[in-house]
Amino acid sequence: METIFVEIRAAEGGMDAKLLVREQFTIYVKWATRKGLTIDILEDRPGIMVVRITGPGAKDAFKQEGGGHRWQRVPPTEKGGRKHTSTITVAVLPGPTGVNVNLQDSDLDWKATKGSGAGGQKRNKASSAIQMPHLPSGIAVRVESERSQHRNLLMAKELIAARLAERAVGAVAGARNARRRTQVGTGMRGDKVRTVALQRGQVVDHVTGRRVSAEKYLRGELEKLVG
Repeated sequence: METIFVEIRAAEGGMDAKLLVREQFTIYVKWATRKGLTIDILEDRPGIMVVRITGPGAKDAFKQEGGGHRWQRVPPTEKGGRKHTSTITVAVLPGPTGVNVNLQDSDLDWKATKGSGAGGQKRNKASSAIQMPHLPSGIAVRVESERSQHRNLLMAKELIAARLAERAVGAVAGARNARRRTQVGTGMRGDKVRTVALQRGQVVDHVTGRRVSAEKYLRGELEKLVG
């Protein structure tokens, strides 16, 4: 069973970029369903979503996703019909890699807070979301996937363990951050791995040169893009 973590963040484009984080997530849910994968939302706040994806072939299914994704469209909030260019960034991080990570509870200073994302009034009133910093490394995560505080606590520990394992694999302590910067670039409109041009009805992957119709892309049909 493979596990990866995918972080989707708003870059340039203001409110539209924040809306696109949710739309990109929806595309990934459809793609994961087509591949028989499971998605758990770990963090869901305006402008950022972090998800865990599990199942056979998860790494290959998302191997082309890391980087800047430029969208060209008329946003739903645009009343004048003007086309906007907005950018989101995607980072794909491996799950536990078999590296021995010494994760001590004494190094974790977690606290429970109210949920902030979708999920209903009950979830947002209950203090089930977990904020967890790992004191020695400075790595911090927030998980609000479940209504169960215990379940969120376990997921937060798993996410920290995965990030510590990735850092350990690198030649230097900053390898993880360097890897993310390499993937997502600056987030500027010209720094991209993919362009979604809804007015032209096509999506272009700038790494592979492959194209797919925007209609298929929005349905989560990424087969031609990832190969």
